[in-house]
Amino acid sequence: MGCILISMPKFEDAGQIQRIVSGSGFWDQVYICESGNEILRTVEDRDVSIVICTKRLSDMGYEELSTYLPAHVNMVLLTKDAGLEPFSSNIIKLLMPFKPDDLKDTLSMLLPGSFALGRKQKPKPKPKPQRSEEEKKLIEKAKLILMDRNGMTEPEAFRYIQKSSMDMGRTMTESAQMILLLNSE
Repeated sequence: MGCILISMPKFEDAGQIQRIVSGSGFWDQVYICESGNEILRTVEDRDVSIVICTKRLSDMGYEELSTYLPAHVNMVLLTKDAGLEPFSSNIIKLLMPFKPDDLKDTLSMLLPGSFALGRKQKPKPKPKPQRSEEEKKLIEKAKLILMDRNGMTEPEAFRYIQKSSMDMGRTMTESAQMILLLNSE
């Protein structure tokens, strides 16, 4: 993972952001740059992932800086202008004032494999709930009743219980219990 560069009009503000970023635990290498040119020189020498800056640097605007940055470098633009629309997909706007957690969350979005900037991660499959033996027996009894009374095959009966449970917002066990109750006469 690359390093982060910070450029702010006030050195004290940049130092405060550096402490927040370093304290997040995601990045060890966080550097403060005084100008856009210094950022560009540093990008040539180091593996940079993110540049955090304001709209106006000491020697150029964020638009100009963005055009010179390599495509893999993302920019977190700190601004008070809520109406500002970043012109590039590599620019994430963060409104000031912000809470430290807002900055940490924004940066964590930009970690490799995250949802940020169109890089979608496959959702983790939910573990299938394990049914107890009693629940399995209830479902099996309901399937047998459906097969016997309605002439369904085993897969059809299972699918019927499954579909009715999804339609009613219940578990398969609850649907099987309903089938048993309705057919217990």
